[in-house]
Amino acid sequence: MKISVVGTGYVGLVTGVCLAEIGHDVVCIDTDVQKIHKMRRGQSPIYEPGLDDLMTKNIQEGRLYFTNIHKEGFKDSEIIFIAVGTPQLPDGSANLNFIENVAQDISTYVANDAIVVTKSTVPVGTNYHIQKIIQRNIADDIKIRIASNPEFLREGSAVQDTFNGDRIVIGTDDVETADILEKMYAPLNIPVFKTDISSSEMIKYASNAFLATKISFINEISNICEKLGANVEDVANGMGYDKRIGRNFLNAGIGYGGSCFPKDTQALVQIAGGVEHDFKLLKSVIEVNNSQQKSLIEKIKHRVQNVKNIKIAALGLAFKPNTDDMREAASIPILSSLAEEGALITAYDPIAIENAMDILPSNIQYSNSIKKTLEGADIALIVTEWDEVKSIDLNVFKNLMNTPIVFDGRNCFDLDLIEESDIEYYSMGRKTINPYKYTHIQQPTF
Repeated sequence: MKISVVGTGYVGLVTGVCLAEIGHDVVCIDTDVQKIHKMRRGQSPIYEPGLDDLMTKNIQEGRLYFTNIHKEGFKDSEIIFIAVGTPQLPDGSANLNFIENVAQDISTYVANDAIVVTKSTVPVGTNYHIQKIIQRNIADDIKIRIASNPEFLREGSAVQDTFNGDRIVIGTDDVETADILEKMYAPLNIPVFKTDISSSEMIKYASNAFLATKISFINEISNICEKLGANVEDVANGMGYDKRIGRNFLNAGIGYGGSCFPKDTQALVQIAGGVEHDFKLLKSVIEVNNSQQKSLIEKIKHRVQNVKNIKIAALGLAFKPNTDDMREAASIPILSSLAEEGALITAYDPIAIENAMDILPSNIQYSNSIKKTLEGADIALIVTEWDEVKSIDLNVFKNLMNTPIVFDGRNCFDLDLIEESDIEYYSMGRKTINPYKYTHIQQPTF
């Protein structure tokens, strides 16, 4: 099939490249000319494992193209995906300006019948809004059908998720349209769930809100475990054996971040408010997450009464491993607060430093290796659970730091191994190992 994808962020670019990989002719459209030139060379503008290789392969095999000219990109296209951003407005609702601009471009430049598929996360009713914009301006002899096809990709594993997804959701009011889209996806051999447009739009928000709820729930359990002397990991494992619950998304830590969960939970609260429903549960989920990001700061301040001039080594900056995405990353409120109070911070992340420098306070220093970051530090602060962080030899903390005091916001290390070391170790929802061992760092006043 001849397919166009408008927008080359995480969703659009991964969608376009993977559709080319299963045999379709794909044109990806973006207004950023420099970005287009880069992608034509097979260079992804985002960090996503495996994406560059697939781009290069499909460009060379003549199935993948990039352009900034909409008329060229829409030429003879049978299916047009809308995959532009829907950033959060100040009130938490979704900004549909980019969506509306694409709808206008479709009505202006499409010269043949086509199916317009919304891949972007949009509030219920948006697809009908898109349809009205297009029909208001397009030539009378051109037939445009619409469909909702939400994405369920995880940054850092988006390519793998595309080829190994749990389900493909197709929302449309037209049986023929649903069948065409199902045929398009057939090479993936992933179950297809067909529904109406409004339900499809809601599925995306409901899915992300539920996963965010699991994260906030286990973080609340984690806080209780700390006060009762229980181990949150054992609690989560015991819960996870129950098939009704499952173990995924029950990892205690310093909260969720990224481009989806924070934005989509806020948007769903606004959607509910628009129909006069007070979504109390989801409001609490958001509140818990915001508080959880501050919990590591509170632990540090309880241990060290005054962080001024304390040397802190921050390991990890991105909101999750295997991405350079800093959107809503826990490192932002944590490191910003500590830097504002005078802590001397050196930070490391394998790929997100460049993005972090545009967001974090200017007095934060950066290092290109974990060992250099830890040298002479009073405190190590684990913010992102990169594999190379989780695989650190514990002796490195002891040998390189001024005082091997570790605050682990992601529970990266086994407590039995920590107990065999001389590390003073604080984690989330688990017992503290060697509390206040290093007395020349301030201890709390009770």
